[in-house]
Amino acid sequence: MELRHLEHFLAVAEERSFTRAAARIHLVQSALSVSVKTLERELGAQLFDRTTHSVELTDAGVALVVEARRTLAAADAARDAVAAVRGGVRGTVRVGIMHSLALIDLAGLLTRYHREHPEVRLVPSPAEGGSVELAQAVLDGRLDLAFASPPAESPKGLDVRSLAAEEMLLACPPDHPLARRRRIALSELDGERFVDYPPGWGTRVGVDRLFADAGLHRQIQVEVGDVPTVAELVRAGFGFAFIGPSTLPQVHDLVLQHTRPAPEFSVALVTPSARPLSAAARAFIALVHATFPKRS
Repeated sequence: MELRHLEHFLAVAEERSFTRAAARIHLVQSALSVSVKTLERELGAQLFDRTTHSVELTDAGVALVVEARRTLAAADAARDAVAAVRGGVRGTVRVGIMHSLALIDLAGLLTRYHREHPEVRLVPSPAEGGSVELAQAVLDGRLDLAFASPPAESPKGLDVRSLAAEEMLLACPPDHPLARRRRIALSELDGERFVDYPPGWGTRVGVDRLFADAGLHRQIQVEVGDVPTVAELVRAGFGFAFIGPSTLPQVHDLVLQHTRPAPEFSVALVTPSARPLSAAARAFIALVHATFPKRS
């Protein structure tokens, strides 16, 4: 069994598509299909149920995912050990990122790391499903670490280190009576219409949690995965929205108010606690820890 066959298998398992997997690993689709069939023949089991519209893992495929990731991680560790003896850090670090990271200087971090470890390949990866998807990807081993909004409770198998935080402000429709108030109680927003981000985004999770804890309800009129569009919809009168000041676009005539209590937008470093990481990933985590001292 060759490591590249396991890598190809995982690409298809994660993408649920031979076409997307082939594009991701820069391999022609016919060669990828041959590689997977070779692996199936060696194992004596079918790994995927293929139809014209979907690719799904069989029970054997599900079982192999965990072992394939473990085997590839062990191979990476072996390479790290040899590289360490030779005095260098090499490999690939897969970094999950939120759609908005203005609270921290991610570009500066990546640049400094690359300068210190030029032989390491950094692969930033956003997630349409937001912070929830990023955390799951770290837990599953698809990412080495992620910058995400922390969950209410750290899931088992993950370490969550808060890096920065800010109070979110309430963007108000300009013609709403609350737009003329200096301060707004959260209870005054009970039953109001809101524009918000998709479920799973850290900002959405935090606001949902705040309203639930207060026993309040809000109507989500529109879900948009783009901060400038959220701001424009509020200005057009679609509803309220909570926005982190660091993510705020240049939108004229947007009324911003403080609420009490107010939701918090925060960025955390999410890393696995139950599996070993490569020397390259550990070096990146050490840089983040040195740059952002632990918050009390």
